[in-house]
Amino acid sequence: MSLNNPNPILLIWLILTSAQPVIAAPPAGEVGFEQRKLPDGTEIGIWYPASGTARHQSLGLYKHRIVRDAPVQGKRRALIVMSHGSGGSFAGHLDTASELARAGFVVAALTHPGDNWRDRSSVTDVSRRPEALSTLVSFMLDDWLSRKQIDAKRIGAFGFSAGGFTVIAAAGGQPDLSRFASHCAANPKFYDCNLVRTHSQASTQPWAGQKDSRIKAIVAAAPALGFTFGKAELAEVKIPVQLWRAGEDEILPAPFYADAVKAALSTQTEFHDVPGAGHFDFLAPCADPKLAPQICNSIGGFDRAAFHVRFNQDVVRFFRKHLGR
Repeated sequence: MSLNNPNPILLIWLILTSAQPVIAAPPAGEVGFEQRKLPDGTEIGIWYPASGTARHQSLGLYKHRIVRDAPVQGKRRALIVMSHGSGGSFAGHLDTASELARAGFVVAALTHPGDNWRDRSSVTDVSRRPEALSTLVSFMLDDWLSRKQIDAKRIGAFGFSAGGFTVIAAAGGQPDLSRFASHCAANPKFYDCNLVRTHSQASTQPWAGQKDSRIKAIVAAAPALGFTFGKAELAEVKIPVQLWRAGEDEILPAPFYADAVKAALSTQTEFHDVPGAGHFDFLAPCADPKLAPQICNSIGGFDRAAFHVRFNQDVVRFFRKHLGR
């Protein structure tokens, strides 16, 4: 058959077959989202696997693409609870929460009572934080309407800054708060020392055990109060830990925080140093950095959005490895 004189039957067949509709792959899973309150009034956000029409919505300084109040898809979902940094809110890590939800996890984050962007009345009473995180776990397992979709044997925790301290304490860490005296005598201009100096309720009392044995793996990004932990204080942390340090952390500088935790841990630890990152680069990229330049802008041209692609992938991989798919 010559291309200059094609067979008409073959030509009709080619036209008809090329016009057949392409069968598209099924759409990727979406992220459902609920905003709720615990019985004591604590606000929480919940992200989870869902289906439906997703829309971009604002949440504080950030935006996420979610299907609001959709049913939870799937069963026996692992649960990740999230603890924000001092003065933050449950929304601060919504991009990481969304990626975890896309990967099949249910994620619940709380706004810590007495230490959030509206209320800092208990900012130095760190003993309240692990208790609040455990209350969130209990709510998700016992009272959340979709609680039957959660596998209670697969629970992890993610925390940033003061939230990093929180998840370490919830994993069995026993901080020695009396170390504040020597730490602040040597470093009086550090952020945490300024907090203690200006808040009379700062506690140096012996730590009461607040380990939550339901938590099976933790991610701690730029954890606060690392200097309060030595090998003895972290001897009861026996679950997998993913630990992150910002290379240019201006709030919690090396070697007093993430490095101190790394040196004291005896359990299996996955350590990440992020060159060029500032303390707040672990927060989600802001929708409009001008609204809060101190926490939204990165130093030295660091690309927060590009970093968060890698960061979220590593967090998902870690929890998949230690909690199962």
